[in-house]
This record gives sequence, structure tokens and C-alpha cells, in this order.
Amino acid sequence: MNRPFDALFDARSIGVLGASPNGEGPANNFIVHLRTCGFEGPVYPIHPSAESIEGLRAYRTPADLPQPVDYLYVAIGAARVPAALSSARGQARIAQVISSGFGETEDGSALEADMLLAAREAGIRVIGPNSLGAHAPRCGLTFVDRALREPGSVGVISQSGGLSADIVRRGQVRGVRFSGVVSVGNCADVSVAELLHYLQGDAHTRVIGLYLENAGEAPQLFDILRRARGAKPVVILKGGRTAQGQAVAASHTGALASDFRLWEALARQTGACLADSLDEFVDVLLAFQMLTARGGAPTRRVVLFGNGGGTSVLATDDCVREGLDVTRFDESLIERLSALNLPPGAIVSNPIDVPANALRAGEGAVAHRILDEVLRADVADAIIMHVNLTVVLGYPKGDLLGNLIDAARRARAAHAGRAHFVLVLRSDGDADTEAARRRYRARALAGGIPVFDEPAAAARALAAVGWREHWLERRGLRQA
Repeated sequence: MNRPFDALFDARSIGVLGASPNGEGPANNFIVHLRTCGFEGPVYPIHPSAESIEGLRAYRTPADLPQPVDYLYVAIGAARVPAALSSARGQARIAQVISSGFGETEDGSALEADMLLAAREAGIRVIGPNSLGAHAPRCGLTFVDRALREPGSVGVISQSGGLSADIVRRGQVRGVRFSGVVSVGNCADVSVAELLHYLQGDAHTRVIGLYLENAGEAPQLFDILRRARGAKPVVILKGGRTAQGQAVAASHTGALASDFRLWEALARQTGACLADSLDEFVDVLLAFQMLTARGGAPTRRVVLFGNGGGTSVLATDDCVREGLDVTRFDESLIERLSALNLPPGAIVSNPIDVPANALRAGEGAVAHRILDEVLRADVADAIIMHVNLTVVLGYPKGDLLGNLIDAARRARAAHAGRAHFVLVLRSDGDADTEAARRRYRARALAGGIPVFDEPAAAARALAAVGWREHWLERRGLRQA
């Protein structure tokens, strides 16, 4: 099978055009990021006069490289790009052109056409121009500072370079692990549709995210998604929903304006999920990465469990706004929960509110018994446990939060497939609290529990999961 983008996601050798002997510029930064991310293959800087750059032997032109490279990073003046690609004939499989000044500008369309002609004559596929780079953790390719090498299952295609970097950095902090992220820029050659088709067939990718500004490829994207029949979750963040946003998008990448109703129709017909913000986009990708769709039982019923009454009230509103139900338990379940001898002030009717001090008892044993009863009763499609870190960390003895996470893991394992479980770790923004949130987020993620910063984010993510489950169920398709 011809898989032309393996040279991108599994690059084994890299050429860097535009690096400087003075150590400055994006191409030099790119070499540094490769080292930090652990790229193990040869890296060849290309410069007309330098003997070495960043401690690596430099070559005068792409034609002088000692071997063909999979990936050529191009960061030189736009006017020089066509000639550079011509000189790379037979020496590169994919070139990512970082340079701007092409079709996104008033006078750059002819130059973009010249670049494309040169690339085609040289047998090179071009990503960009006016892109920022690619992030492929399984081979150590990245354009992002402090990017993690740990590979994952989320593939993202972005028509914004800056947002692609945000997606990598923000995503990895929250637990998203990527099979690849590509900034596509103007899409003069390689299209979003081509990359989407590749990711649909990529065994490493289970979840796909798209940041789109351009409506030009909507028919092709629709066709690919329709034929995929929901095989993989797809999350779309569409930029340029308003008239003013469309004008900005047009100046950004030369994107064509589109009515957002087009994308709403695409989502209804293909099962894709639409995100309203970058944070929601990342949160929904995390949810699909970690939660397996429940066959025959689309997510709707939510149980809230935490240590804050006011937070539970707001979280209930958040869930209802997203089309989820937070329904009071029947009296028999309330009686069983009340029999656990919880302290005065505890509420067990859904939401479940238990003072943090009570949750300390028996190293989380009370939390485990509560969750066990709820799951046995089969009243939840999803459980949101929310924790006020400021309060919980105020108990220096023991490991209250760690015990709660372990209790959730035990209960979930005992009732596998019964309900989705997510954790909300609420912080006051203090540096020590944020550090604790990072530690406990990692602990929960390692146990297979996705973590969100606020109940509203968890509700939106679960609503997206439920939307996909409903879509698949209505069509009699396999849950995945």
C-alpha cells in the first residue's frame, strides 16, 4: 500500500534549509527541538557557506546531501524556495515550507505556483507554505519546544501554525498523547483531505482532530468522513464562524469564507463533533483518547460526586446545559448510601456531597463503597468526581486525593464498562496547588482516568462522547 506520509510521521532522516551559523532563527530552533525530543536519525543542515551548524556538518545545497532525506524543513526567503526545491530533486520525499509570502499575500500567488511546479518536477510533496512544522513523537520529529517524545493515538491537522503548537503543548499537559500533529498552512500541495485520509487508515491513530479555516475542502472532507462511517472519533474546531472571523482567516491563510451551518450539517451526517474553543477541542480529544464508547447505552445519566455543595450546583447546571441528566436517586439507593454512616451534612441523593474529612476515613474506603453502590444500581452512564484541591491539600496527613483516585480505579475495575469515569481537579491557581494538580493528574491518567480542570469542561467532553455514541447507535454501527 502506498503511504506517502510515512515519510512525515516516521521520518528517519531530516534536512534543514535555512539554519544559520550564528545560531539564530527558526531553523536553528528546529534542530534544537529535534535533539530535545530525541530524534535519532541523521540531521543535515544546508547552508551555502557554513561548514557546520549546531555542531553538525553543513551542506551547500540539497543536491549535496550524502543521502536522500524523508523530511526537508524549509525556512528561507519565499523567493528562493522554488530554486531550492528544484535542487532537491531525488533528495527529499516531503518538504515542509515554513516560509510565508505566498498565496496568503496579495502578490504571492504566482510565486506559490512556481514553488508547486518546482516541487512536482522534483518529485517532492510540499506541506505548506506558510506552515510551522510537524510533530511526530514516535520518530522524535517536532517543531515545538519541550515536546514530549511519548507517542499516542491522537492525530491533528491544523490550518494554523500557532494553534498547532498550542495544541501540542496544552494537550500534552492535560494528558493528550499524539500520533502526529501537522501544521498545513496554505495547502498549496498536500491537502487536509489527503492527511485526513491517511490518518483514517493509520493504525497508530485512534482519534482525529481538525482545526479548519478554509471551506474549500469541505466536500472532500465530507466524502472521506462519510465513507469512514464513524470508524474513528473526529473533532473539528472551525475558525472563522463570524463575518469578522472569516475576514481574519482570509488574511491569515487565504481561507475562503463559509457558513457555519455547513459544518453543523457535516457533523450531523458524519458523526464528527464540533468544538467551540481550543480548550474544548483539547478536552474532547482527551475524552475520546481515554474513554471507550459504550455500546447500546449512550451517555446521558450523570452522577456527580465531590466535596463541594456549591460546585455540585454549578456542575448540575453545566451538565443540563449540555443535554445530560443529573437525576435524583430513587429512595432505595439513597437508603443504601445513607447506611454507610456518613457524617451530618453529607448529601447522597445525586449530586453526592461528602465533606473531605469524611472521605479520609479508611484511606478512601468510604469513597469506594459509595462508588460501588452507585455502579451496582446501574444509575449512571458517567460519574464525575470533582475535588477542591485547596481543601483536600489542607489535610497534610495521609494521601486523601491519591486514595480517592485509587478508590475510583478499584470501583471502575469491579464494574468494567458500566459507566465512564472522569475526574475534575479544581485549583485556586496557587503555584503549590498547580504543582499538586500536575502530580495527581499524571497519577489519574496512568490509571486510565481523564482529568479536567472544571466540571463544565468535563460535561462538555462527556456530551461529545454521548453525541458520538448516539450517532453510532442510530445507524446500527459498531461502537468504537
